[in-house]
Amino acid sequence: MGSTAEDQRYGGVLVMGGADGGKYPDGNSFVFEGSESRLLVDPSMTVHGRGGAPVPVDGVLLSHVHEDHVPGLTHYPTLPVWVHRDDHPAMVSIDGLMDAYGYEGELRAHWQEEVLRDFHYVGRPDATAFEDGMRWDLGGGRTVTAIFLPGHTAGHCGFLVEPDGFFAIGDIDLTGFGPYYGDASSTLEGFRRSIARCREVDARWFGTFHHKGVIEGRATFLALLDDFEAVIDRREVAMLEHLAEPRTLDDLVRHRFVYRPGVDLSFVDMVERRTAELHLAAFVASGQVVEVEPGRFCVAA
Repeated sequence: MGSTAEDQRYGGVLVMGGADGGKYPDGNSFVFEGSESRLLVDPSMTVHGRGGAPVPVDGVLLSHVHEDHVPGLTHYPTLPVWVHRDDHPAMVSIDGLMDAYGYEGELRAHWQEEVLRDFHYVGRPDATAFEDGMRWDLGGGRTVTAIFLPGHTAGHCGFLVEPDGFFAIGDIDLTGFGPYYGDASSTLEGFRRSIARCREVDARWFGTFHHKGVIEGRATFLALLDDFEAVIDRREVAMLEHLAEPRTLDDLVRHRFVYRPGVDLSFVDMVERRTAELHLAAFVASGQVVEVEPGRFCVAA
């Protein structure tokens, strides 16, 4: 594990910086603190390695259920856990999580073993499902409100802490890698709508799970958000250029529009396939691309 940032406070929010700036498989976790209770958000690999948060907590909030957001839950087997209803099955059991990824066969078996062993996943059938707009009162006038931001997963959410103006935005992480929507439960249009909703939130600080950490100032945040969304547009342009000649879905997967050619992870082909499927469906629906023969697609003349 690489170096881990020191804990920092932003009003009533304690930020536990993950190893290597929160680079996957690690991430940045938060504790929202009030006069009556504290809630831990997205307990990362760093939280797991530290044996838990540096302060006592009364419950755990999950922005969504992916393997890197739950390792530290092993230290809180009896605390309440909250997750949006659309990601709830993925927290209840490992089968639910594998279904959300959409993995089958050998890949499913391999990834399930890795998630259980390396990310310390433990199903929580006792987890409580919440809805968009759910509010937690932490005492002393501090509240946390869930803001539904699907696309990355079906139930991905952000959390707005007031009166501090701290908006934790999970895996809308503003990285150069761009938006990830490669799961069976991911949607491209949902991600675009969630980015638009983020633009409407008036906050002072914006906290990401990966890399960026805490961004101060709405103008800076909006500029980074524009750059983040632009990655989707670049993928679309690149795919349309590739579809100047008739291509199959397998051709798009092999070309890679998400990961660099040298990246060798077990799930890369599945992510590339799901991403290509979503873009291809949008192109066909808009008339930009036509199916010139069964299973082969080309830019419309």
